[in-house]
Amino acid sequence: MKVALLTNEFPPDIYGGAGIHIQYLSKELRKFCSVEARAFGNQNDTEENLHALGFSKKLDLSPADSRFSKILKPLDINLQWAASLNDIDILHCHTWYSHFGGVLASKLLQKPLILTTHSLEPHRPWKAEQLGAGGYAMSTWIERTAYESADGVIAVSQGMKRDVMKLYGVPEDRVHVIYNGIDPEFYSPTFDNSILEKYGISPNKPFVLFVGRITRQKGISQLIRAIPYLTPNTQIVLCAGAPDTQELADECKNLIEEEKKNRDGIIWIEEMMPHSELRVLYSHATVFATPSLYEPFGIINLEAMSCGTPVVGSAVGGIPEIIVDGETGFLVPLEPKSETDFDPINPTKFQKDFADKLNVFLTNPELAKKMGEASRKRAMDVFSWKAIAQETYLFYQKVIERYSKEGARK
Repeated sequence: MKVALLTNEFPPDIYGGAGIHIQYLSKELRKFCSVEARAFGNQNDTEENLHALGFSKKLDLSPADSRFSKILKPLDINLQWAASLNDIDILHCHTWYSHFGGVLASKLLQKPLILTTHSLEPHRPWKAEQLGAGGYAMSTWIERTAYESADGVIAVSQGMKRDVMKLYGVPEDRVHVIYNGIDPEFYSPTFDNSILEKYGISPNKPFVLFVGRITRQKGISQLIRAIPYLTPNTQIVLCAGAPDTQELADECKNLIEEEKKNRDGIIWIEEMMPHSELRVLYSHATVFATPSLYEPFGIINLEAMSCGTPVVGSAVGGIPEIIVDGETGFLVPLEPKSETDFDPINPTKFQKDFADKLNVFLTNPELAKKMGEASRKRAMDVFSWKAIAQETYLFYQKVIERYSKEGARK
């Protein structure tokens, strides 16, 4: 079997959870089938059963709203993908950035199309800031069209399965839940004080760790606003970069500078850290924080858990399927329910509640250690990439068989 993986991110160009998913899935998937990957970038790599080819935009377009380029560039690259593919058995798309190319190639080649649901545009209204209102309408339209055309859908959580069925009317028998995974050999407890000192983190003080992009979705501003409620003598380490917009970057910077006036120990690491160093931060952290407003799965939680660190996360999306409340960390209900309901000046109940749960670990290192051990065990027992790749391959077989019987979908 030859599968075409269509994705915005592919090694070495990885910046988010979907990219990490692709990195490890492709590595294990090639043990079952041949993988032909298409990505955004300069990739041209061939390994056993894996060929990855990257593309850049060719059309020199200058839309009236510069934000629309973030839509037009993917469409340009997707067209090139569709023209470059041949002799494949199935197409597998990841995120809306690849959906247009997947639908085109599926129709051109008369091959089945599978989508992995990492996120859904209707649940991310703040994307209008990044793409413009018209751009966001386009990304949502592209996504809807792809789901209406798909022959099979992989949801990364039960919550995502319910969402894709509700939003896009995908029949239940075409949606299969396959969790994201983790490499427990790489993401294992790893300690090195020199890495902490490199980034200005004291090895002798407890710290809360956040890792994520500067975007409304990840809730970083809510964590920053929770800082005044954290126990004294606590460090807050924010590994946060790749802002969706300059306005969001400025907002984050202003919030951090304001909090630094009131306490020491706030460390902001803006550059992309190598994962060999990031796992050291995971391991040393007293607690990992995931204050997301929307999180279809949350692979970042698995990375922290696999390194033996408990997690406090929002009770949204797929996070409750990763964190076992009271055993591997704590879940915090999102109150109020959406980013637009948050008052930027007056602290919300969510911010206070989130800080309270972080404080449980910051003031009780023995409990943090106990739940951290339980976290690593859960990561190893439930979220293996080898098992996930095998389940994905079996789903490919099922979809190809059904496609051959039913024919191409309209």
